[in-house]
Amino acid sequence: MKAMRVVIKIGGSLISEAPELIDRLVKEFRFKNAETTLDRQVPERVPYSVLIVPGGGIFADTVRRADERFGLGDDAAHWMAILGMEQYACYLQDKTGARAVDSIAGLPQGVSILFPYRLMRNEDPLPHTWDVTSDTIAAWASRQAGAVFIKATDVDGIFRNGKLVREISAASCKGNRSSCIDPALPEFLLKNRLECLIVNGKCPDRVIHAVYGKPVLGTLVKGNI
Repeated sequence: MKAMRVVIKIGGSLISEAPELIDRLVKEFRFKNAETTLDRQVPERVPYSVLIVPGGGIFADTVRRADERFGLGDDAAHWMAILGMEQYACYLQDKTGARAVDSIAGLPQGVSILFPYRLMRNEDPLPHTWDVTSDTIAAWASRQAGAVFIKATDVDGIFRNGKLVREISAASCKGNRSSCIDPALPEFLLKNRLECLIVNGKCPDRVIHAVYGKPVLGTLVKGNI
């Protein structure tokens, strides 16, 4: 049976909550033919390959401060920030039971954490700019893997006029630097006709239901309309 592939970008804003979230994901999506934790009506378990893409968080913030103080070149800042993602990946693996991978080819069943530096160095698929952060890197990984793309962050989604927007076109997100997605992501979603579901990672059940494709509170950013 072919595994369902899902990429979950876990933001640095969830550094305190991320270990619990990942442990819940590991428990829920470890490969087995038994009943699932949240849905005990499924007679046969569809295998899942869930890839965690780490944000940069406090580690990338250190690079930003160094750039502001010392004026780093674009290439240096880009690779140093991705090394920040690598550090977050080390933290997540240390705190959880997820395995480490440094490739998106042949994703294993269950939950794994991407250590992105070697992959991004080899492929170098994205512009070297602060507009491109871990959101766009995760979207690229999702496209390459043919996976559903979920962004877990510390808010419920995108708000407009104080209200949560449940569905929005990526085109309407372009140029909005106050949003919870990075500036380069909307254009990437549009170019590649991808969707990004934003959910609150402080609520693990929402993330798990999102992986199953069930309706959840959040914002669906659509690049295919």
